Amino acid sequence: MSGRQPNDSIRLSRRRFLQVLATTGGALMVGIRMAEATDAPLPPALLGDTFYDLGAYVRIDVDGNVLIGARDPDTGTGVATALPRIIADELDADWNRVSVLPLGLGVSDNNGQPQWTYGHQVGGTGSSIPAAWRDLRQVGAVARWLLLQAAARRLGVPANRLRCESGTVITPDGRRVTYGSLATDASQIALPGSLPALKNPASYQLIGQPCGDVDAHDIVTGLARYAIDQHDGDALVAVLVHCPWPDGNLVRVDTTDALAIKGVIKVVQLKPEPGQPWGSTVIAPAVAVLAENTWAALRGRAALKLEWKPGASGNQSSNELEQQALAVLGGQAEPTRRVRDDGNFDAAGKKAARRLGATYIQPWQAHVTAEPMNCLVRLDKDRASLVVPTQAPQKAWAVVQRLTGLAPAQIDIRVPRVGGGYGRRLDHDFVAEAVMLSMAVNKPVQLLWTREQEFTHDYYRPGCVHQLTAIIDRKRQLTGWNQRMVSASALAMRGVADDRLWTSELQAEQLPAGLIPNYRSDWYAQATAMPRGPHRGMPHVTNAFAVESFIDEVAHLMREDPLKTRLRVLGKPRQLPLGDHRMLDIGRLRNVLQLVADRIEWKNWLRTVNGLGIACWHVDGAYVAHAIEAAMQGEKLIIQRVVCAVDVGRVINPLGLEGQVAGATLDALSTALNPAITFRNGQVQQHSYKDYPLASMAQLPNDVEVITVPGERTPSGASFLAMPTAAPALANAVFRASAVRVRRLPLMKELLRLL
Repeated sequence: MSGRQPNDSIRLSRRRFLQVLATTGGALMVGIRMAEATDAPLPPALLGDTFYDLGAYVRIDVDGNVLIGARDPDTGTGVATALPRIIADELDADWNRVSVLPLGLGVSDNNGQPQWTYGHQVGGTGSSIPAAWRDLRQVGAVARWLLLQAAARRLGVPANRLRCESGTVITPDGRRVTYGSLATDASQIALPGSLPALKNPASYQLIGQPCGDVDAHDIVTGLARYAIDQHDGDALVAVLVHCPWPDGNLVRVDTTDALAIKGVIKVVQLKPEPGQPWGSTVIAPAVAVLAENTWAALRGRAALKLEWKPGASGNQSSNELEQQALAVLGGQAEPTRRVRDDGNFDAAGKKAARRLGATYIQPWQAHVTAEPMNCLVRLDKDRASLVVPTQAPQKAWAVVQRLTGLAPAQIDIRVPRVGGGYGRRLDHDFVAEAVMLSMAVNKPVQLLWTREQEFTHDYYRPGCVHQLTAIIDRKRQLTGWNQRMVSASALAMRGVADDRLWTSELQAEQLPAGLIPNYRSDWYAQATAMPRGPHRGMPHVTNAFAVESFIDEVAHLMREDPLKTRLRVLGKPRQLPLGDHRMLDIGRLRNVLQLVADRIEWKNWLRTVNGLGIACWHVDGAYVAHAIEAAMQGEKLIIQRVVCAVDVGRVINPLGLEGQVAGATLDALSTALNPAITFRNGQVQQHSYKDYPLASMAQLPNDVEVITVPGERTPSGASFLAMPTAAPALANAVFRASAVRVRRLPLMKELLRLL
């Protein structure tokens, strides 16, 4: 089976092995160390006296089976397939003989400080493949070099005259030796003094070729084991009741009935640690019930008698925050941060032939991951072992180390396949809770959150209000653009300097910055005690909806084809400096825009009975555009077609990229259509999917047509690339289908209000 995922586990014995270290700065260090026994799950068939390690990522047995480690957590983004294929291609491995292993946290002790074995270990942020592109190719190249040296010694042929192909080394006269037969000798060869040359891209056999997800079979058959499926024989199950107010307090607790339930062992109170940033400590005051099993823990939780007292946020509501934001934008207050100010917007306004303004409102959003927050932890005197569904195991390590004081290498964190992240698992409040509880009872603990807690105690994407103004001169040119945004920073309470809090809300180079001579962007900070944090696609998603909807309004005002308006604003293909040696490639952005327009037959945008909408955006060197066809049947919205084009440079796994783009598109449409988090008197009002409805299959399109642009540039990330443009393209299509301009999300509620 290609790209197999081992399920069985066995402990590795102590052995000498070669280690390739990828530093956090991207450089590679090569060295030799002695490995202690590890609990990393490995298939028994690949172990034994004939099994050898070639680097920290690659292991080969005498039969030619290859085990390749995937260093970044896979939250559904496909990195568990893409990253090993980068190594396997450079190694010239036979993919049909490759098994993939999630590596978990790699850390060693460097004079009391952590040294990260694998360098980058973050999933679901769009950084995995860009960070891996050179490092992991070099890992494969080093392993291939070792095998070539072993083959040269055995065959008496210079290594530079040998070539590798599908797990074999081949001589000029056609003789072949398998990697398996060379593994013993290769593991004894000293590492090269300089790093081996990388393959010519023309020689790639796996990179750029479609491949199914290595976990797909186990996922669809139910064999995949997530962190929530893990068990430790004597672990207590812990469930929590959090204070309804994040800044509230526990006034009274009666545990008598809870402790009387069979199987309930203890009730423990938890409090956030003063001075610790959001995401690294308990999210709110809580009472935990620890029991011998989940059922007893939940019954004990229900039997608790609790009285809570609200904090300063007790009278706050989401509606109140929205009205405050509108009042700020209606006044003359100075912005908290002037993000960008090109030209002279005020002077341009005095020469305006036409002026257009609009306000866009977007709600607070929850993450609603499929797998609720959970953590299995065992603490011994000199060891902490955890199984955590995290996007950032190094951040989880920092929480554990702070609470336990253990040395870096004494903390072991395993990360199985993660049941969704969306930014929620970049925070580790639930890890802090599990560790605190394990310390309190001196036993292993499996912490489980309920679905209700997922809704009521999240680090939300903050709601925001955008006010946009466009200036059009007498030559029908867009000469001025002003965007004013009010929001509560997602970086607040996280140790970020005040003058950087805007960076989670706006980007200085977002469209149409640099394309309009008089461009201004302001951010106004809003204060609230509601927890907030990273969310999939921030800040691109919220800004693209406002910007790409508004540019559509500008086109309508000028009675112009919205595609032509966008292309005219973008201008001719060129490289536009963004700072930090980054460039915006206008040609690539125009190309994805034109591709979706051609595929959806945009030439008929005025003649079709349905509505067509379009939008484009750029994210960290990648480019995306959506075109959507929608129709109205009474009060029912039908999304007929969705086309998305992406340009990420070199594509590692086209099939994986297509799946990621389609999934992100559907996620973005679902997020735009229905759900919103609201709070009243400081308490979140949504407790389940019934209150926070994701889109049904009937509301979503039958298919998402994905166009991937082939390229040879260094690959960019794509985990949320398709998120920003789906919602504005839909809103623009809805306008042409219904003549209703939706400026407030969720879209369906606002559309039905305006019809």
